[in-house]
Amino acid sequence: MKHCIVVLTLLSALSAGFVAAQDKSPSVVPPGINDNFKKPELNVDEWMAKLEVESREVYAARDEVIKACEIKAGERIADVGAGTGFYSRLFARKTGWDGWVYSVDIAPNFLQHIAARATADGIENLTTVLCTDVSVRLPPESVDLVFICDTYHHFEQPTASLASIFRALKPGGRLVLIDFERVPGKSRDFILGHVRAGKDVFRDEIESAGFEFADEVDVKEFKENYMLRFRKPE
Repeated sequence: MKHCIVVLTLLSALSAGFVAAQDKSPSVVPPGINDNFKKPELNVDEWMAKLEVESREVYAARDEVIKACEIKAGERIADVGAGTGFYSRLFARKTGWDGWVYSVDIAPNFLQHIAARATADGIENLTTVLCTDVSVRLPPESVDLVFICDTYHHFEQPTASLASIFRALKPGGRLVLIDFERVPGKSRDFILGHVRAGKDVFRDEIESAGFEFADEVDVKEFKENYMLRFRKPE
């Protein structure tokens, strides 16, 4: 009986250790990662000061990023995790009046800001879309390009979200992913604690969702970010 108790105790300890190891896995999204974005008191001006500044790599490299997206006039583009919408506005101008941009986000305040800014700037080919943690809420085969910039690591249900993105893309459509390099011993503590996994894990997840990997784009301004391009099979 004593031996049984010892064995059970050891098994319990090993099980607890396994669960703890799982909880610390970089593949686990930090709990509540999107809670603040859903709050009505979200201050958009504060986020603009963080996101739309030259010291932020993806803002400083915006012209090079837009070029790498290879947008053609008349294309329909989904900016998923649009934030303050500065890429959405660039996309709207690039695709022209015959094209359309869907600014997709989980934060109502961001979407209100994007809509108001588009109206003020005379941008009429843009629609805001309130998404959920499992779907981008876009019609099947409705877009030519899905752009995800520094927000994929915020996906609380990446498998479900990727499935909805796959459905929303037209056959042959492109997915562009920009996110943070997460390299233990090299990346900043903020990235290590905030971003759940590295580039290889994210690439595997996207390919597992049915996308074909196209290439990685070398963006000269990027020191902490990377840019990957994928395609939905014809």
